[in-house]
Amino acid sequence: MTVPEPYHPTLKALRTGFSPRGWINEDVPTFLGINDCKRAAAHCANVARAAYQLAERFGADPLAAEAGGWLHDVSAVWPNDQRLAAADALGVEVLPEERTAPFIVHQKLSVVLAREIFDVRDAKVLSAVGCHTTLKAGASPLDKVVFIADKLAWDEPFDAPWHPELRMALETSLDEGCRVYLRYLWELRDKLAVFHPWTEEACRELGVM
Repeated sequence: MTVPEPYHPTLKALRTGFSPRGWINEDVPTFLGINDCKRAAAHCANVARAAYQLAERFGADPLAAEAGGWLHDVSAVWPNDQRLAAADALGVEVLPEERTAPFIVHQKLSVVLAREIFDVRDAKVLSAVGCHTTLKAGASPLDKVVFIADKLAWDEPFDAPWHPELRMALETSLDEGCRVYLRYLWELRDKLAVFHPWTEEACRELGVM
């Protein structure tokens, strides 16, 4: 991934009217609120809370997990139909599957914003933000915590179909929780717009396929 210039026009526009104070739990909702993304802010708060709790439970860094939860969807400031243009402008590598389903590239855009807008330099946090939708092979415990927290903090008014089995699987292990959601995607792979290669690699590594 190319690191954009500090005053790249795409980023400069997002900085207008926003002065971060250095507290992720305050800065993210302020930033999303300024950009009319209050629903995303509420979702990020829920994911941050779930990630902190999961990290405590499974031995990951709770503060890093909480930061990953807050930051994972900061790219909501770009509507889906603007994400490919933003990624191209910022030098983000876009896979063919992500061009077909631009929603997925939001995880990579969130990494750019975490680094360039919120000055996050912790590689482990950035990694977790960058694979929170798809997971990936070689995922760290922190990656898995933020991935699962995002699936638990479902932002729809109805329960997600995977919730009961996922919660039960987490009684066994974090990996078993990951397998539940990956298996859900694997079984639906022919009905999805795309099946992301990172997800396929994670499925293979965790024995889902």
